[in-house]
Amino acid sequence: MARLCGINLPNEKRIEIGLTYIYGVGRSKSKKILNELNINLNTKVKDLTEAEEGKLRDALAKEMTEGDLRRKVQGDIKRLQETGTYRGFRHRRRLPSRGQRTKTNARTLRGKKQTMGSGRKKEAKK
Repeated sequence: MARLCGINLPNEKRIEIGLTYIYGVGRSKSKKILNELNINLNTKVKDLTEAEEGKLRDALAKEMTEGDLRRKVQGDIKRLQETGTYRGFRHRRRLPSRGQRTKTNARTLRGKKQTMGSGRKKEAKK
């Protein structure tokens, strides 16, 4: 089992897909790294040699991945919130911040659907 950037890569996957288990490495970055290192994209993770694993470790050390990238993203969001930008406000309220509609959709962010009449009726005064 190959361990890169603190992540155990699945043995049965192709290395191109296995690298995407690392936060900050997608398919395009994975292909780019493997092509630079002359590693076959169809090689299974379990079939990697020690030399290839070492090359991958060195290449991934140059990229911002895992904890460093997560800290950077959180810092960017915190900066937006502190400066009072619109995007920061949307992040604080846990609403979509990239212009998506919220009248419909965005249920995962807004919670369970509530009908207008439920529990909002005013009681008649006597």
